[in-house]
Parts: sequence; structure tokens; C-alpha cells
Amino acid sequence: MKKIEAIIQPFKLDAVKNALVSIGIGGMTVTEVKGFGKQRGQTQIYRGATFQTEFLTKTRIEIIVEDNQVDNVIEQIIAAAQTGNIGDGRIFVSSVDQAIRIRTREGSFQALS
Repeated sequence: MKKIEAIIQPFKLDAVKNALVSIGIGGMTVTEVKGFGKQRGQTQIYRGATFQTEFLTKTRIEIIVEDNQVDNVIEQIIAAAQTGNIGDGRIFVSSVDQAIRIRTREGSFQALS
């Protein structure tokens, strides 16, 4: 099993969710996060005053999939989240050694469905 963690623009969440549901992904965890990358925040003007926002709001999606689904999930996320501008986000893939459903104690991939 693999964990795919994608940091995306918040306004792209619905498009990414719909793309993943269309390929059979049945669940995901979504979190609002803050951070910065190459753009180092942004300058904003509020009531005539200029100020620097150091951390930008992003959305993190976490999905656990079988190894053979990883490439397809990554392609769907990129296709749905890409704008071509700085700040589109990142995708991280890591191994998951074990998953257990608390209610039934089912293990492995059965715990995810």
C-alpha cells in the first residue's frame, strides 16, 4: 500500500475529488494547511495598507491506495490540480506498512474499503 499526499490550491479541491472518485477512489482525508514555497508568501493591500502574508492557505489530500493504483492517481491529481502557475502544489508518495480499521480490526487493504 502507498500513501499519496497532495498539497493543492484550495479552489482545485472539487476538481481533484471528482477526478479521483471517477477512477474509483472511495475515500480521502482533506485538511486545510498553511505554508510557503518558492513564492515566499504574497503581498496584499487592505484598506490602503500593504502587508506581507508569509503563509499561504493550501489544501492537503491524503489517500491510501494499492501499489498498482499509484500512477493513475498521480496522473488524475495533476490533470485536475494543474494551473501552470507557481503554487500549484506538490505530491508525495510513501509506503504504508499496515492499516487497521478500529471498529472491526480488519487489516491491510480491507481496512480502507
